[in-house]
Amino acid sequence: MIEADNSSFASLVDPGVQLTRLGEGYQFTEGPVWSPRERCLYFSDIPSDARWRWSEEHGMVLDAKPTFKANGLVLDAEGALLSCEQVSSCVVRVRPGNVRDLLAFHHRGTYLNSPNDICVRAADGSIYFTDPDYGRWNDWIGQARSRELGFRGVYRVPYDGDGDGDAQLLVERDEFDQPNGLCFSPDERLLYVNDSDHAHIKVFDVAADGTLADVRIFAEGIGRGFTDEDTDAIREAAHQELHDAGAVDGMKCDELGNVWVTGPGGVWVLDPAGERIGRIRAPEVVGNLTWGGDDLHTLFLMTSTSVHSLPTLVAPARLAHHV
Repeated sequence: MIEADNSSFASLVDPGVQLTRLGEGYQFTEGPVWSPRERCLYFSDIPSDARWRWSEEHGMVLDAKPTFKANGLVLDAEGALLSCEQVSSCVVRVRPGNVRDLLAFHHRGTYLNSPNDICVRAADGSIYFTDPDYGRWNDWIGQARSRELGFRGVYRVPYDGDGDGDAQLLVERDEFDQPNGLCFSPDERLLYVNDSDHAHIKVFDVAADGTLADVRIFAEGIGRGFTDEDTDAIREAAHQELHDAGAVDGMKCDELGNVWVTGPGGVWVLDPAGERIGRIRAPEVVGNLTWGGDDLHTLFLMTSTSVHSLPTLVAPARLAHHV
């Protein structure tokens, strides 16, 4: 299951480690985030329009349904849950009782496409998210509808929003075809964003004010693009070819600056120079990943119809809600 490309991978994952299945029977799992305060994992099952919670004490528990087919989840600087909703095309803060605070839903008066993945900058609590149009493709992963914006971008909103739901575009309109996973380096001087259509990862310098500059390719050739037909393959559980071809999707950075990203066969691990140093093979298409557990050394994998975990020897890059 653990495939090392060089000896350094053994310092990140024990070569003999095995996956542990935590749950199964979902349609497509995504958006995992660990809550240290509650000692539990939250994740989305997008087509089922549900959010689940897993803990050692209680196992799997349905946390909310419906969820506007939420995708990416993260905790804000105060530990509240943030959610990318694919049906409403909104980024929201979810408070106890499923009360939703609207943070972003448009750019300069035009509705967003379909907020997908999300991360929080620890330096100031600001919220970064990608906005491909997957949630407008069909009624399985979102709701089929027109695509009004005309481009797919990367955005930011302040921690408390600005009251009108307008999102600040951080990149050129033609920078990405389908921006998807994103994450900060440990020192937050770099922001990594992958593009599922081009099977590559770009990296930006992050200025002191949170804006992005000096984009370049970090890694490329990570599988192939993701198509509407692929959602049918996943839905019909006939996706071995998709599993082998892979696609960049969810992505996280560890405390040493390595980038862990979904790709052909499971999860690829890239060193800070963009070279692959190893792969974790998974039984199904991996949509996303995150670290958790009491010591933040458990890696949770969203493996399509199931959820798995495995121990690692490394922790994630710093998180806003731990500062």
